[in-house]
Amino acid sequence: MATKEFQAESQRLLEMMINSIYSQKEIFLRELISNASDAIDKMYYRALTDESITFNQEDYYIKVSADKENRTLTIEDSGIGMTEAEVEENLGTIAKSGSLAFKKETEIKDGHDIIGQFGVGFYSAFMVADNVTVYTKSADSDQAYKWESNGADGYTIEPAEKDSVGTKVIIKLRENTEDEQYDEYLEEQRLKAIIKKYSDYIRYPIKMDVTIQQPAEDEESEAVEVEEEQTINSMVPLWRKNKNELSDEDYESFYQEKHYGFDKPIKHIHLSVDGAVRYQSILFIPEQPPFDFYSADYEKGLELYSSGVLIMEKCADLLPDYFSFVKGIVDSEDLSLNISREMLQHDRQLKLIAKNIKNKIKSNLQSMLKDEREQYERFFESFGRQLKFGIQMDFGQHKDDLKDLLLFYSSKEEKLVTLKEYVERMPEGQPYIYYATGESYDRIDKLPQTEKVHDKGYEILYFTEDIDEFAIKTLMSYEDKEFKSVASGDLGIDSEEDKEKEESEEKENQELFKAINELLGDKVKDVRPSKRLKTHPVCLATEGEISIEMEKILQQMPGQNQQVQADKVLEINMNHDIYGSLKRAYDEDEEKFKLYANLLYNQSLLIEGLSVEDPVEFTNDMCKVMA
Repeated sequence: MATKEFQAESQRLLEMMINSIYSQKEIFLRELISNASDAIDKMYYRALTDESITFNQEDYYIKVSADKENRTLTIEDSGIGMTEAEVEENLGTIAKSGSLAFKKETEIKDGHDIIGQFGVGFYSAFMVADNVTVYTKSADSDQAYKWESNGADGYTIEPAEKDSVGTKVIIKLRENTEDEQYDEYLEEQRLKAIIKKYSDYIRYPIKMDVTIQQPAEDEESEAVEVEEEQTINSMVPLWRKNKNELSDEDYESFYQEKHYGFDKPIKHIHLSVDGAVRYQSILFIPEQPPFDFYSADYEKGLELYSSGVLIMEKCADLLPDYFSFVKGIVDSEDLSLNISREMLQHDRQLKLIAKNIKNKIKSNLQSMLKDEREQYERFFESFGRQLKFGIQMDFGQHKDDLKDLLLFYSSKEEKLVTLKEYVERMPEGQPYIYYATGESYDRIDKLPQTEKVHDKGYEILYFTEDIDEFAIKTLMSYEDKEFKSVASGDLGIDSEEDKEKEESEEKENQELFKAINELLGDKVKDVRPSKRLKTHPVCLATEGEISIEMEKILQQMPGQNQQVQADKVLEINMNHDIYGSLKRAYDEDEEKFKLYANLLYNQSLLIEGLSVEDPVEFTNDMCKVMA
């Protein structure tokens, strides 16, 4: 019996197969099981046109057996088998796919899609094998054949004995090395775990002889271990079942089985799409974020299956970053996969699925916001921050998708409201959507800058998260209404009469404000009488794009070498008693004037939660006033 060479650049190609194409050695079992499933599918299609073949699905199976003593792993199927010519063509030529040829020649329907398309999966066995032996008997022949190979040196084919139609692949495992423990592929629990991970939804039963505990016949004796044949895989995935047959408990159980989280999903989305691209999907919106969700270690992505076989555990391309909290699976027969079936080619089908999933998530969140407000607010408490980040991402190109999903605390409603709800309540003549920033709702409520806006009866949105103002700056406006900070220069509230009065008072006291400005130097951009204060003596306002809250955040960012500062304006209330004292000091006592000016400036810093530049000097100044 002569050894034949592979019909390819055999040694080089097979070495590439073993060392480069697959990222994990355990995938060899997925590939061999997928081939076995294809062989049974081919028998199914033969039965559609051949009346002599009766296809009863319960008669077809895949069997995985481990023999520790002989270091062999066997994968056997009851599929269509191969003739001698097919063995030569399919196993003697690397990258020759009999399944792909069958798929091109046969109209695939009834959900029996052929998995193998590249003709390389079989050779993944050589990642773990010293020797691979195949026994096969075709439904078209009474003669069985044996194919055997030690790898790149070639293979042999000879007649053999085999009672039943089908194929048996026997892998002689390599010896353990310092880096690799090949014995693990003989361990029952490890094999079960690999089957469940990659091939749980193969439509035919994958059987194994499993060790179980059984009571001894003698009640006084201990339990005995016996072997029992069990079906390891689930076969029919939840996503292929009719939604009407499933309960919320079924979806919750699936969520827990997949270890998507320790919480319960707040919502599930079950999709079955048969259009330009076919796919099925179950998506979950969790109730709570995982512990690492807002860290660099978090990996987004959906599980990706192709015809029930796991291709990727986390396919990031199926979710936009702002919906990265979504968990779930996608199963499609239409995706273009790379040769190892571990990665996607970036093609039109993938983009269509991703776009559709994005739209479905968005529409479901909108429905929850409209019809299940309390539930949506629970969701937003967990993941609203990520939606706000989404507004900023990619130079704001997603803001139209997300703006109606945002919630902010309202000074008027004293609860979370949408931007749409705010705008619908705006009184006629209100020029802006007003907001204020701070560490908490209570702190914001006491800010001096809010006084005049409150006095006009205008609603203020309270921003307490570091991302809030950045998101709003990106959004810029909502329904043609611009956003305006209560600390910004011009609030757009004053009447012409008020403006004339204020300008007149400012001119009268111009020298005093100029003196304070010179005294404070580059600590502030300007000092001026306040148009917004009513009962408070002093506050800080800002000019330009950087607010005081943004300054705090930017300066805390890692790697921030440049000092980012807001253009601060010190505003003093000319109607407050303190202004009278300040004016008298300016006219009569230069040292006291400097003392008052510094105190007012430091008070304005404390109100904003900023550090006083010299705490010792500040306390000494306070003591001077008290003395």
